[in-house]
Amino acid sequence: MNMQASFILASASPRRKELLGELIQDFEVIPSEVDEKPLEGESPEAHVLRLSREKALEISRGNPGRWILGADTVVIIDGKMLGKPRAPGEAKQMLGMLSGRTHRVITGFAIVKGGEGVIVNDSVESSVIFKDISRDEMDWYTETSEPYDKAGGYAVQGKASFFIKEIRGSYTNVIGLPLCEVVTALKKAGVLIFSPMPTLKF
Repeated sequence: MNMQASFILASASPRRKELLGELIQDFEVIPSEVDEKPLEGESPEAHVLRLSREKALEISRGNPGRWILGADTVVIIDGKMLGKPRAPGEAKQMLGMLSGRTHRVITGFAIVKGGEGVIVNDSVESSVIFKDISRDEMDWYTETSEPYDKAGGYAVQGKASFFIKEIRGSYTNVIGLPLCEVVTALKKAGVLIFSPMPTLKF
């Protein structure tokens, strides 16, 4: 079975690729170019649902008959969605907002079949509690390359792991792909089977 001809991850995130690769070895990565800017008045939940759906649908248009997984993750504090910082000053501002507090992480995901449309579109929320981040820790972290392609300016599985006191909910959701819910949805859609090992069924 040539699964690269059948399943696509519509994301450039190496973290999502790594998580999905723990279960599915042969899939193609085709990043979407959808504009990730929030719409006026759009809630975080609506935002991630819309973007995950649009990302998967964009890739599906040129890939009839293939299954596509799209996802989008946001970090929320004080009702504000934090994007990806572009410079150390912006990263420090975000980390200062998160320091010593609880924030929300929401990931939306969509499963689309080319030519048939959206099969699943759902979101998962986790809460993350940060310790108080000292100035020297913040200065050190923002001098690394890690904060600048992550929502909220940190990677839970990376150098920032020592910032985190507690996670309530899905850990993989905080990384960027809620595997529990995604696998359940793929099985329910009849795409993924576990006999004798995880295999895509086409």
